[in-house]
Amino acid sequence: MATITRIFDILEELSGEHQHIPDVLACKMDGKWIQFSARDYVLNANRVSRALIALGIKKGDKVATVISNSPQWNFMDMGLMQIGAVHVPIYSTISNENFRHIFTEADVQAVFISTPAMYHKIRSVIGQVKSIKSVFVIEPSEEVKNWNEFLEMGENIPQSRVDGIKQTIGTNDLASIIYTSGTTGIPKGVMLSHSNFISNFMALSDIIVVDMVHRVMSFLPLCHVYERVLNYMYQHMGISVYYAESIDKLSDNLREVHPEMFCAVPRVIEKSFDKIMAKGRELKGIKRILFFWAVNLGYRYEFNKANGPWYEIKRKIADRLIYSKWRNALGGKLRIIVSGGATLQPRLARVFWAARIKIMEGYGLTETSPVIAVANFKPDGACFGTVGKVLPGVTMSFADDGEILCKGPNVMLGYYKHPQLTREVIDENGWFHTGDIGTMVDDVYLKITDRKKEMFKTSGGKYIAPQVIEVLLKASPFIDGVMVVGENKNYAAAIIIPDFQHLRSWCRVKAHPYTTDEEAIKDQRIIDRMWREIEQVNASLDKTEQIKKVTFLHTPWTVENGDLSQTLKLRRKNLMEKHRDIIEGLYS
Repeated sequence: MATITRIFDILEELSGEHQHIPDVLACKMDGKWIQFSARDYVLNANRVSRALIALGIKKGDKVATVISNSPQWNFMDMGLMQIGAVHVPIYSTISNENFRHIFTEADVQAVFISTPAMYHKIRSVIGQVKSIKSVFVIEPSEEVKNWNEFLEMGENIPQSRVDGIKQTIGTNDLASIIYTSGTTGIPKGVMLSHSNFISNFMALSDIIVVDMVHRVMSFLPLCHVYERVLNYMYQHMGISVYYAESIDKLSDNLREVHPEMFCAVPRVIEKSFDKIMAKGRELKGIKRILFFWAVNLGYRYEFNKANGPWYEIKRKIADRLIYSKWRNALGGKLRIIVSGGATLQPRLARVFWAARIKIMEGYGLTETSPVIAVANFKPDGACFGTVGKVLPGVTMSFADDGEILCKGPNVMLGYYKHPQLTREVIDENGWFHTGDIGTMVDDVYLKITDRKKEMFKTSGGKYIAPQVIEVLLKASPFIDGVMVVGENKNYAAAIIIPDFQHLRSWCRVKAHPYTTDEEAIKDQRIIDRMWREIEQVNASLDKTEQIKKVTFLHTPWTVENGDLSQTLKLRRKNLMEKHRDIIEGLYS
């Protein structure tokens, strides 16, 4: 096995023990799945390196990519790092203002873009940034050079030049700058070294047994550190990566590819389960009764057969009649979902485990490469309602106020060009301050309770952790989105976006008329039904935490509108400003 000290050393593994794999990477083109072997991957990465040299890209230069998940993303990533260039991957959904900020601050020399349409969106921004010398579009374009034209540029560059540069690259050298604004603020460039990434994906490799997973589906953006580090882990372990066409086509792609694993944010898992529940509500008679019996059975699942033999007998019956159909809808072979980026409702984790789909929750930040803690497949490796055990090699502690602190080889080099911001989050003793509040369960498992900066105090002096309440409310099938407010006010209130698909289904069952989503949130019968869900949650809360008033919205929050982060977390600052009048109305 090759010794991995730089990320591109993975290619040596692919040339060695994994050279037999015919589908290291795969994507769908013109209706067909196109596979790239280990040899194809290495050859393409080397071609990219040679073309970049021909383009004039040198060690330390910054190159931005706005490329959707595809083998070309991997070819670029490895090709850049082999010559010591710094990869700056960027989400396609950010604003032009943020594109301008990133291109300018990072002194980007070249930009690679997936489609002509994306190029048109940011063309004016590119023209304003003096450092950008070259632009390429992966798909054919009449305005700029495409992928094939780029690769042809390196045909006269000998591979020995690439190999020579590789020898000069160290494990602590800067590999990538990932811009993140989290849920608030101007994007900051997180500098991550080869060692940062390697320490994380090597430790993560221990949570998966190779013979459990041969093929994964990838759909979360590779420009996010979460999907990216798992992608490196897959390659290191010889697991085939199939890129979904889009979230909209995910269900079709799962049934075509039959993966054993994918990683997701909780919102994707929630939506998948919502579809399952919608199908169940359409059933009639005994089929409907059996469906909801299986669901409720799943909600009570416990590890290690703790519910006893009679429960396990019933679960086997439920598996044959109901759960097996769920797995078929998800491709038939799915065994593992890695969940991260936000808090997952424990009842969802339970019901998927009951259905023999293991949800492994994890926690981390871009600044920690990213994983700090994650569940694993060892005995007692997972605990519902937690994000698992601290990752091997990572040291974790708590500040006096409960803030999670982290130290280890996964902690970033710092924020690019912002040493003061770096000092604000990494103290003199080397502890990274995550901004998250947490606690330990049974002295073993980490439980996240809230964001430090998102906790607020009511006018009565009581602290409220909004995320905890929001997770409880979103457990209701009637609620799609929610933001709890009440800072410096005398009670907690909420803005709620109903799950309109569920509402329409409920109205059909109740023979209640339904016209539009906008009219639905004014319908008193629907409002009363929604309040029953809210009161059920209130019953489990302290009096000061209970929701006293609610406003219902009919327009969903989106990433594109700046309402949600790329991992679908609320961007509270933006939403508080956007709904300022609504919030004031809750207290008038």
